[in-house]
Order: sequence, then C-alpha cells, then structure tokens
Amino acid sequence: MSMWADWWRVCRGWPAFKACIKAQRQAKHALVHSLRVRLIAMFVLLALAMATTFMFGMQAALSIGWRDAAKPLVADYIDKLAVEIGDPPDIERARAITQRLPLSVRISGPQINWRSNPEQPDNQHDWMDDKPADPESPRFYVRTTADGHRIQFGVSVQAWHDRPRFIGWVTLFSLLVLTTLAYVRVRRMLRPLDDIRAGALRFGAGEFGQTIPVRRSHHPDELGELAATINTMGADIHQMLEAKRTLLLAISHELRSPLTRARLNTELLPETADVQPGRDALLRDLALMRDLVTDLLESERLASPHAALHREAVDLRALVEDVVCELQTAHSAEADAGPAIDMHVPLALPCLQLDPTRIRLLVRNLLDNALRHSAGASASPQISVHWTDGQLSIAVRDFGTGVEENQLPNLGQPFFRPDAARTREGGGVGLGLYLCRLVAQAHGGSFAVRNAHPGLAIEIALPAATV
Repeated sequence: MSMWADWWRVCRGWPAFKACIKAQRQAKHALVHSLRVRLIAMFVLLALAMATTFMFGMQAALSIGWRDAAKPLVADYIDKLAVEIGDPPDIERARAITQRLPLSVRISGPQINWRSNPEQPDNQHDWMDDKPADPESPRFYVRTTADGHRIQFGVSVQAWHDRPRFIGWVTLFSLLVLTTLAYVRVRRMLRPLDDIRAGALRFGAGEFGQTIPVRRSHHPDELGELAATINTMGADIHQMLEAKRTLLLAISHELRSPLTRARLNTELLPETADVQPGRDALLRDLALMRDLVTDLLESERLASPHAALHREAVDLRALVEDVVCELQTAHSAEADAGPAIDMHVPLALPCLQLDPTRIRLLVRNLLDNALRHSAGASASPQISVHWTDGQLSIAVRDFGTGVEENQLPNLGQPFFRPDAARTREGGGVGLGLYLCRLVAQAHGGSFAVRNAHPGLAIEIALPAATV
C-alpha cells in the first residue's frame, strides 16, 4: 500500500514538475529572444558593474589617502590609550575604554591574558591594511609594556553590526526599485514595437484600413520613423493590389462580350466533316477561356474582405451526387474517359446552412483536380463527407503521382501549378484549388493539403449550423 501511495504522490507531482520545466524554458526563450528582457538585463548588469567599479575604486583611492593622513594621528591616540591602561595593564581601565569607545582590546603576557570581545577574531579587519616594511617590527596598533605584556587594539565590529545590515537591505531595495523603474521606462520606450508588429501582421493579412500609430508624429524618434515608413509601404502595397484587382476585373468584364460573340459565331459554322473538328476545338478553347474569366471574377469577389455569402439550407449529399454525375458524364464523353468517383457521404446528413453556389464550385474544383491527375492511377478518386459536432469535413483524394513535398505549401495559391501539371491535358491555369481555399476561408473554415502516398489528399473543414 505504501508503494502505491508513493507512486500516486509522484504522479500528482509530475504536472507541477512539467509546469516548472515549461516556465524555465519560457524564461530562457524570453532571455534569448526578447529584446526587452535583454535590454533590462544589460541595464542591470551595467549598473552593478558601474557601482562595483566605483565602490572599489573610490575605496582604494580614499583608503590610500586616509591611511597616509590618519595613521600618525591614530598611532598617537593609541599611545595615549596604552598609557591610560597603565603599566602593568589594568583590566578595569581597559574595560572602561572599550565601553566608552568602539574598540576591542586584547592583553596578553606573563601575568594577564584578557580579551574584551572573546568572540571576535584578532584584528579581523586589519586596521588600514597596515603592512610594515620590516616583518619583525610590531604593527602600529600593537603596544608592548615594560613588564612584557602586549596590548593589541582593534575595531569593535559589534558596534557596527546592525547599521550595515540595515544599509544593505536599503541598498537592495533601492536596486530593485531602480530596476523596476528601468523596466517600466524601457517597456514604454519599446511599446511602439508592439504596434509595429501588430500593424505588420495586419498588412500581411491584407487589412490595410488601420495604420500603425506614430507617437509624437511632429518629432518622431527612430521607432516612429520606422512606423511611418511601414505605413507608407503598406499604402503602396494596398494601392498596387487594388490596381491589380481593378485591372483583372476590367479585363475579365471586357473579355466576356467578345468571347460570347466568338462562341455564337463558332456555333453558326456548318457542321460539315471538314469544319467539325476545328469547330469543336474552337468551342473547347472558348469554353476554357469563359471558365477562366468566370474563375477570375469569382476569385476577386471571394478575396475581397467584404465577400458576402448567401447561406441557405443545403442538402449536401444531393449536391455532391449532382456534381459527381455531371463530372462523370463530361469525362465519359471524352475520348479518354476518366475513372469513376467513389462517394462516401452519409445518408442521414442534415441540411446545413451554406452558400450552395460556392460549395458546388468547391466540390466541382476538388473533384475535377482529382480526375485530372488520376490518369493511370490504381484506384478511382474518392470524396468523403463527415459531419461531427458542428464541423463539416469534405475530403477528396486521388491515387495519382502526388506532388513534391516542397510544393505542397504553394498549392492553393493563385496561378500555381506543379511542374507535373504544366500540360494542357493534365493541368489547368492554377485557379481551381485557389478558389477552394477562398471558399473555405469565406465560410470560416480551413484548407489542408497532404500527400497520401499514393496520390494527393485535400481536406476542407467548415463550421456549419444545421437547419
């Protein structure tokens, strides 16, 4: 029973031990990586070094001058005290001197051996560091009587015992107060760094509406100038992004009308044997251009911070079945019919509040990407839908060649295509997965890509409410 009790106490103490280790690691990380902590440590060490250097330097300088000036006076006074004690020495007179003055007296000789402070070592502080040139000559605080007794004078430490301790505590408290004031001051001086960091994160996330505050804008310091420079850079980036978005939208809108006219003119061509192949190829290319323009417009709408979703009750199983049927029909009509799609969608899936148009676009792009890279694969692409505790998961996997690991972070970026997909038959223009990521983010969800060995697996997680 005792062994189990000891084991239980060890188990209960393990979280506290882990918390202590974690706190030590955080403190070490802050000391290594935090500019504020390093500045405070540097200031404290500098203050201690300066105080120590000043104290020992001044002590050495004063002690040398004081010893040379005061030694003759002290020696003359000690002569008078030795005469007052008498020859032979009188213990009562010596005791009266120690009670009147902060001194200690030791008498040693053939008849008398007496110490005023038996607990104090002999000449513990070594008065004024007296080191005579002749080692055999007595020191200036030692006197010898005619009858052979030796009288040694010293400083009584007991008289100064309490006050130095009080001064030491006061000094320590003052040092802590000064350190606290230095921390507050440095914290206030470095506060613009927090604003600059928060502003840089906002600019990186595409939020340019709020600039970095510049303290004392009329007479800014170096950090104020840095904040103003970053604000200027953010404004330039925002202007460039808006110009790019405006250009893409203008081009996309302007291309729709000529594309529509070209498609109508192509459909009016005679369906003869010599014209039909070129007519079909032209219609396919026009359809690709139409889809590209549509994707560009949709990507700009979803990338806008004010993207609006039209949520309504969506039967996700029926939507997935509809998209799968549409894609399989389109691929089966081609010469190299793609593989079938395996569906794993629960029958009892509830109706969810989603944007049906954007969710259809997401499912279609995911499956179209999987079909495009499943040529020669060992199995058909799969789509799985799961609903658990308010979280919707849509996973699509193909069994193709996959993607290089160093290219995985770039999937979902606009106009990015892996090298293996840079063909007309095997890859698009690089907007499909980008739109999927935008749709997921617009719904407040996440977009994740990984190699499934074999193939590529893409998982979309969306928070959704039931009807």
